[in-house]
Amino acid sequence: MTEGPLAILGPGTLGLSLAQWAAECGLETRLLGRDHRHAEAGRLAIQRRWDQAAAKGRLSPEARRDAEDRLSAHPFAPEALEGVSAFLEALPEDPGLKGPALARAAGWAAPELLLLSGTSSLRISSLALAAGLPDRLVGFHLFVPVPRMAVVEMGVAPGTPERLVARTRALGHALRKRVVQVRDQPGFAAARMALAQGLEAMRLLEDGVASAEDLDALMTLGYGHPVGPLELSDRIGLDLRLRIAEGLAESGEERFRPPGILVSKAAEGSLGLKRGGGFFPWDAQGRRA
Repeated sequence: MTEGPLAILGPGTLGLSLAQWAAECGLETRLLGRDHRHAEAGRLAIQRRWDQAAAKGRLSPEARRDAEDRLSAHPFAPEALEGVSAFLEALPEDPGLKGPALARAAGWAAPELLLLSGTSSLRISSLALAAGLPDRLVGFHLFVPVPRMAVVEMGVAPGTPERLVARTRALGHALRKRVVQVRDQPGFAAARMALAQGLEAMRLLEDGVASAEDLDALMTLGYGHPVGPLELSDRIGLDLRLRIAEGLAESGEERFRPPGILVSKAAEGSLGLKRGGGFFPWDAQGRRA
């Protein structure tokens, strides 16, 4: 990929992971936040990750220095998008946040700016329409941690120009990912498959079929999954799992109707890793307690 810088809006879990990896892959990367302090805090968090990788011998001094030189932090403003060729929003799964941000980026930057959404659950065509950007938006669903996950899910809405699809695919390859193109629909393909398994595990737990630990063990030890469906739900966040399930169920897909145990845990604030407990307890370092 020989285009200009990649701008990433949102120094959260996805944004930090992607910015770190993009800089390591040789891309000039701009991490954008609501103000300079917000963005700079994200850059420093990435720098600490590089410090740890270098201390463990996983990143050479030269590679670390080059990656640091490629990464910069900026407030989300018109000047931050000058010369940028691709813009990815890595905001929470809320169209009320994503749509306006995409619209502002499109209004500030050159017409050829490649607009990408990091959503894993929202329909791209609906998000683009709400932002006033029909046929300009492509879904770019990365998996966290981005440096370790070797695939990106590209959601393409009908009518999207092939040149945008080709540029998005080239970006995926520049990030050293296998690019899987899927039809635009809520949840794309990956989230739907993972959610279906997670909801079934919750129903089994709710019915007393087995414990959370044992249900996950069947998938990790029996099928070789790196984590079980209940632990994965905790890592993703039970509020996000509930929101996606409710959205799919409301669209008429009854098989995604959320079980009562998920509804109750979300209501009581037991959201998984980020709150210290969901189906499992978690410590402050993000490890199973």
